[in-house]
Amino acid sequence: GLAAGGTAERLPFGHRSQNQPVINEQTKECYITPQNHGFVIDTTTLRPGWKTLFTNANDGSNEGIVHESRPYFTAQFHPEAASGPTDTEFMFDTFLDACRNKSGTISFPVRDPPKPKPKVSKILLLGSGGTSIGQAGEFDYSGGQAIKALKEEGMEVVLMNPNIASVQTNMDDKSQHKADHIFFLPVTPEFVEEIIKKEKPDGIVVSMGGQTALNCAIELYHAGIFEKYNVQVLGTPIDVVINTEDRQLFSDRLNEINEKIAQSYSANTVAEAIEASKQLGFPLMIRSAFAL
Repeated sequence: GLAAGGTAERLPFGHRSQNQPVINEQTKECYITPQNHGFVIDTTTLRPGWKTLFTNANDGSNEGIVHESRPYFTAQFHPEAASGPTDTEFMFDTFLDACRNKSGTISFPVRDPPKPKPKVSKILLLGSGGTSIGQAGEFDYSGGQAIKALKEEGMEVVLMNPNIASVQTNMDDKSQHKADHIFFLPVTPEFVEEIIKKEKPDGIVVSMGGQTALNCAIELYHAGIFEKYNVQVLGTPIDVVINTEDRQLFSDRLNEINEKIAQSYSANTVAEAIEASKQLGFPLMIRSAFAL
C-alpha cells in the first residue's frame, strides 16, 4: 500500500481474530479470514491505477489492493491459515498463475454456489459418550455447539448420550440451546435403531460424538439402517469417514490424487509389522489403524 502511494492509518482496535469477514470486490464473495494487524491503508490516497480489492465487512476498512493493468495485488489477512477452511487458499494458485502466464491483470475464480440446505426438521445427534481418549471432553463441546446451531436453524433435536456428566445433556431451564429429547442410552447400532424407529428423525449427525459415534455410524451404514428408515446423514458422508479413518484407505485415496504423503504400510500382526519396518527403516511411527 505504501509503495502504491497510499498512507497508513491506525485502526481504533485492530483486527486480531480468526473469523474476520472480507469482501472480494471483484467477485462480491465473502471470505472468512484470520488477521493480526493494527494499521490499514487509506485507499483514497492511492496513486492512479490502483483500486480496492478486499474490504473488511465489519468496519469497511481496506484489506487489500490490486493494480488495474498489472498483475499486482495485496492481502492484509493471512490466506495461508485458511480458517474457511479453504476460503482463501486459491490465492496462492492465482499468484503462481500470474507469475507463469505474465497476464496483464489479476482475476479471481468464482467459487461454486453453496449446495442447497437439506430438507430436514428433526435431527438425531449421536453424543459424546463415556469419558475416554478420542471422545467425551472435546466432543462434548463440539456436540453442544452442534445442538446450539441446529436449534438456531429451527430444528428439533434428539440427543443420544449415556454420559450424564456432560454439558450437552444439560436439561437446566437456564440453558437456551438444549436438546428437545435426551436418551441416556449406549451409542450402539441396536439402541440407535430403536431410537430412530421411535423418534422418526429425518436427519442424523454422527461426526460430533467422537470415536464411539463414528464406529456406530459405520455399522449402521453397512447394515443399511439409514436407507431403511430414510434418515439423511448430515455433514461428513459415511464413506468419507471410512476412507479417512482407515490408514490404508486414506493412503490409497491420497495417492489417487498424487498428494505427497509419508511412505506407510498396514500390518495386522507383529510379524507383518517387522517386515514393514525392514522396508521403511528406522525411526518409524506406529499408529492404530482405525482411530480418530
